[in-house]
Amino acid sequence: MRGPVIGSLGELLVEFICDGLDGHHLRAGSYTGPFPSGAPGIFIDQAARVGARAVFAGAVGDDAFGVVLRDRLVASGVSRAMIEVVPGVPTGSAFVSYNSDGSRDFVFNIARSAASHFPAGAAAVAKFLAAGVEVLHISGSTLGDPEMRSRALEICRSLKAADVAISVDPNIRTELMNDAAYLAVVRELIGMADFVLPSDADADLLFDGGFTDWAPGLIDAGARVVALKRGAAGAIAMDGGGRIVDLPGHAVPVVDPTGAGDCFCATLVTQLAHGQDMAVALRHANAAGALAVGRLGPMEGNSDLATITTFLERMA
Repeated sequence: MRGPVIGSLGELLVEFICDGLDGHHLRAGSYTGPFPSGAPGIFIDQAARVGARAVFAGAVGDDAFGVVLRDRLVASGVSRAMIEVVPGVPTGSAFVSYNSDGSRDFVFNIARSAASHFPAGAAAVAKFLAAGVEVLHISGSTLGDPEMRSRALEICRSLKAADVAISVDPNIRTELMNDAAYLAVVRELIGMADFVLPSDADADLLFDGGFTDWAPGLIDAGARVVALKRGAAGAIAMDGGGRIVDLPGHAVPVVDPTGAGDCFCATLVTQLAHGQDMAVALRHANAAGALAVGRLGPMEGNSDLATITTFLERMA
């Protein structure tokens, strides 16, 4: 049976990781990279690895970093049909510095890079529909720039009207919250979403109370599945029938947490779109997130279903 057609859109970035702790990008240091990155790019790479027919609308510059990104996604099985090359504009980038307490400091180059030039409007909607996209995933990291936000929201509205399911990871980045409309659009997208996939940090900003306080309201509003990512504490999800599955985390060494949430979302959404039971899909997604933190680089811990199955057998 062929996998579901999963789409995503937004920023493609190369990431550079500071080798030391607690530098906050304020002093000279060594950086390792370029690593392929961008939350929606990590998502679509993982979706392809776990069996989706993956379609991505993005853009890179006509430079070496753009080649790094295109080659990685194509090697994983992502269609390059909607990945544009923008001459004269650099590929997007991100710099991350880790701190002793586990927090991260980011410096992004998105809005003024090729990353902001992803395909949009009626032409992008038509291409997604022609590809047979069944679910479109959107990450809150794409919504910081007003123009990018507007273009992404237009596509989501149009595809929702065409009966395409919408998946939303709020993925709120305080570094990108430049105006009040940011959270307003995140809330609008959540309101139209079939799959709502916040982290615990997102939930603290968006909702009152615990998971069982706010998840039923999202289900009543039309969501098929609501899942809360809790990092090392695991994940909890509710389906349209009100069934709740609560899974603990996996005790694994953490090398680099960036991208773990995107791997979780991609695995869960792809499996659910493929007709998998929520409990099984959540178990696989929880494992994919754990696997993701074990490698340096935001996509380097991405995994296929065989790797996920082996991991779960080892952890049993």
